[in-house]
Amino acid sequence: MGAPNKNARTISQAAFDELVKENMEDLEMDPTEALEDAIQTLTLQGVDISGIITCVPGQTSVKDNPILQCLNRLQEIESLNDPVISNGDCVREIGGLFEKFVGLCSEGSGNVAIAVKNGGLELICSVCCKIPMQCQSVLVLGLKTLGLFLYDLQSTEIFRSSGGPAIVAGILKGGKENLDILESGFSVVAAAATGNEVLKEIFMELKIDELILEVLNGRHKGIVQSLYDAICVLLTPDDNRVVASQVYGYARKFAKIGIAGSLVDSLHGGLTSPSLVSICIALKAVAVNDEICKSIAERGGIDAVLQCIDNSGEDGNKTVARTCCSLLSKLAGSDSNKSIIVERGGMDKLIRLSARFSDDPSVLQEVMPIIMTLCLRSPDRASRAIEAGAGELAIQAMQKFPSAPQLQRNCCLMIRNLVVRNPENRTLLLSHGIERIIRSAKQSHETCKEAATDALRDLGLDNYNS
Repeated sequence: MGAPNKNARTISQAAFDELVKENMEDLEMDPTEALEDAIQTLTLQGVDISGIITCVPGQTSVKDNPILQCLNRLQEIESLNDPVISNGDCVREIGGLFEKFVGLCSEGSGNVAIAVKNGGLELICSVCCKIPMQCQSVLVLGLKTLGLFLYDLQSTEIFRSSGGPAIVAGILKGGKENLDILESGFSVVAAAATGNEVLKEIFMELKIDELILEVLNGRHKGIVQSLYDAICVLLTPDDNRVVASQVYGYARKFAKIGIAGSLVDSLHGGLTSPSLVSICIALKAVAVNDEICKSIAERGGIDAVLQCIDNSGEDGNKTVARTCCSLLSKLAGSDSNKSIIVERGGMDKLIRLSARFSDDPSVLQEVMPIIMTLCLRSPDRASRAIEAGAGELAIQAMQKFPSAPQLQRNCCLMIRNLVVRNPENRTLLLSHGIERIIRSAKQSHETCKEAATDALRDLGLDNYNS
């Protein structure tokens, strides 16, 4: 469900109910009309009514709402004040209530907001803290419920103030041999840390990185999908309240303790496509500097990525092809890695991949930045790229997909590096009509203008600004 506008005005359940009552008593509306009018009026006034139970007076009651009924019963059990809920019947009932929450809080139902607005997050955290570790199936349902309840900044802040991070980290550490605990637990980590720099920091203080490494090297290596999501979220500077994010330092720590190496090892494992894509995205998030990119190559990461690129072409898997190319582009930023990629036949593999996906601009536009990076300040590699067919690739792609602005821009950037130090490449490309193609891209797409101008200039054309 969509997150409410954080700047919108809010209204209490009691005030909403009073408004509906006034419509009925003062304006003599029937119950259904009174309810619809209240919703419309508040919406037009910019009032956030997410979490409000909207029921027709006289027909249903707020107390009949199944979310509130579940919350009230869970509160009754939790209020027994036992430090550990050890009664078997209570634990089973809690599991059933968690299961009801998961079913009721389906996407778009509005029930998530109702639960959070009525103290559901605080309550679930408190209850999960009291469930014995041996009741792992119940804890899995509790984690799934928490994951559903974390949908915006306000909910993640409630989670933080309720001690949620330590509770979830404790469950993960205690149940690290249970695949369902790991999957649901790391889903909560990812949901909680999204857009929240403070929670990223708290999870790091709880040594979540060491737990991630342990799982990557453990019995469930390569199959905990949410683990990779958590890595990416923890290393993404996505909290606009923060001027300087700490995630760059977290990435360096991830690499230092061995997470980058473990991710590379997972790439060699012949994994299924969904896991392979997630691993590549996570590895790209960790590869934040030259030292880490080189260490990935030393671990065999470039060989693994190039093999995955070959396999994706043979299998016709566009998603894997795009993701692997994006990772290779990041790794190619290291000067020492450029030579390794070329020595391993990377140019030829990329051109071959482009031929296999010649009808898909989303794959082609990921290939161009790699070749562009490989050719940066290197006449030898620029010559090698032309020999491999990079010039023909650019011409054919730009002609075939004139209305794909990102592809057009990436081609212009690649062409510039192919010709800036190689006069012979300029002559070749100009003889194949590249000037007209670039000028067309420049006129058609605002985002291409600068890149197209630079390409025309480095092709040696005098009127590159026109």
